[in-house]
Amino acid sequence: MGSQYHRGVTQTPGSTEHPVLVVDFGAQYAQLIARRVREAKVYSEIVPHTMPVEAMMAKKPAAIILSGGPSSVYAPGAPSVDPALFDQGVPVMGICYGFQAMAAALGGRVAHTGVREYGGTAVDVCEAGVLLAGSAQSQMTWMSHGDAVHDAPDGFVVLATSPGSPVAAFEDADRKLFGMQWHPEVKHSQGGQAALENFLYHGAGLAPTWTADNVVAAQMELIREQVGSDQVICGLSGGVDSSVAAALVQRAIGDQLTCVFVDHGLLREGEAEQVEVDFVQSTGVHLKVIDAREQFLNALAGVTDPETKRKIIGREFIRAFEGAAREIVADAGDKDGDVKWLVQGTLYPDVVESGGGEGAANIKSHHNVGGLPDDLQFQLIEPLRTLFKDEVRAVGVELGVPDEIVWRQPFPGPGLGIRIIGEVTAERLAILRQADAIAREELTRAGLDREIWQCPVVLLADVRSVGVQGDGRTYGHPIVLRPVSSEDAMTADWSRLPYDVLSVISTRITNEVRDVNRVVLDVTSKPPGTIEWE
Repeated sequence: MGSQYHRGVTQTPGSTEHPVLVVDFGAQYAQLIARRVREAKVYSEIVPHTMPVEAMMAKKPAAIILSGGPSSVYAPGAPSVDPALFDQGVPVMGICYGFQAMAAALGGRVAHTGVREYGGTAVDVCEAGVLLAGSAQSQMTWMSHGDAVHDAPDGFVVLATSPGSPVAAFEDADRKLFGMQWHPEVKHSQGGQAALENFLYHGAGLAPTWTADNVVAAQMELIREQVGSDQVICGLSGGVDSSVAAALVQRAIGDQLTCVFVDHGLLREGEAEQVEVDFVQSTGVHLKVIDAREQFLNALAGVTDPETKRKIIGREFIRAFEGAAREIVADAGDKDGDVKWLVQGTLYPDVVESGGGEGAANIKSHHNVGGLPDDLQFQLIEPLRTLFKDEVRAVGVELGVPDEIVWRQPFPGPGLGIRIIGEVTAERLAILRQADAIAREELTRAGLDREIWQCPVVLLADVRSVGVQGDGRTYGHPIVLRPVSSEDAMTADWSRLPYDVLSVISTRITNEVRDVNRVVLDVTSKPPGTIEWE
């Protein structure tokens, strides 16, 4: 028999102990599953399918969800599930590929049906059980599969069927094992969130305790324990993430915190003033401003590779913070003291995309994760590291951070440096800064700030196109508008902005910004494209 430690285990409110593990089989929706679990107020983490059962159990999971994936369970080299996972006494739910892999591992039969089901698919519920309690007898779901479970494993009850899935859902409630062929995490699946919550609340016996106020309380306790009486600095950019991180740490340790704002010259128009006035006035935090514009531009001279840019920017941030720490100690008259701790507004998507999630692919190095130098002299405090963006906003509201900061559109730490495709120069920054200001002004005037997630404005500095301006031929740069809608930046779709707003933005940019003669619109979703171009 396997371990039965799960009995009696519950999540502590606001803590990351006993997570629900989402095992990623390469699904585009793995992050979305984790998000939906958190929407049910239960903490979740993503782990790779290659993680051994023993390592999963070391995390003391409250439950496990097997995600979908692109493979066929019987194809050579296809990811499989170790049958030992189902003997650990931990509730498990399989979704799509995870459902099929679960069935195969437990002795069920998976095969081609000859009927593929993609998109909206009608499902008939023949037995509600625990998983589908409260479901409609016939419901529309979202599917994406060519294989199907033909026979459920011994001891399982078939809950639902569809034209292409003889077994579309099953459960063994006594063993706390559940599965479904469709994607409950997708909004198009009728009753999908209810099915996930049935698994979490009734199948796994978890309570909905992962809330913003509990997160704040748990993090404050952890920060005080970490820091003791030490001095702490926080890298403040004025964005949502660093502002909420600063407010949380200040709530925990008060005057032990000094925020450091590095003006690296890669900011948008008016941002330095926003940080120095709005945030300080609303929080009363002690702020030290570092003018590092020349330092960053010199370090970026001649650099065009995006990963190299991010790493340089990350390195120079740390060098600037180290210099600020020395000045803070000197100002305090403590010749022998030092600052040991650096607060960063790192989020869970930063960690996942930088390859910092266990086994995650490195999509791009975020300056505060993969871009940190090896000789870092600080210990990091990252109170938001386990959170998605909307969860950070909820924490900000709980802390009383002003709405104009909490609901500000995301802006990357590397700033305009990764929105210039090509070398970063003072001249190019001036062009992009002006174009960005026009786009933001018109979006605000149209009342669209809350309708879109963000709108990166990109300068294709190494590209020129022919234009006609003032009855003459021009050879100028294109500007790209990238308006996107998203819940947490893990996935996104392009925002359908009104044509008249796009027209005004285009006209103003080409009329008012020198060396720009063309404005184009990026209509790519994520995936396949990331939100930022670099």
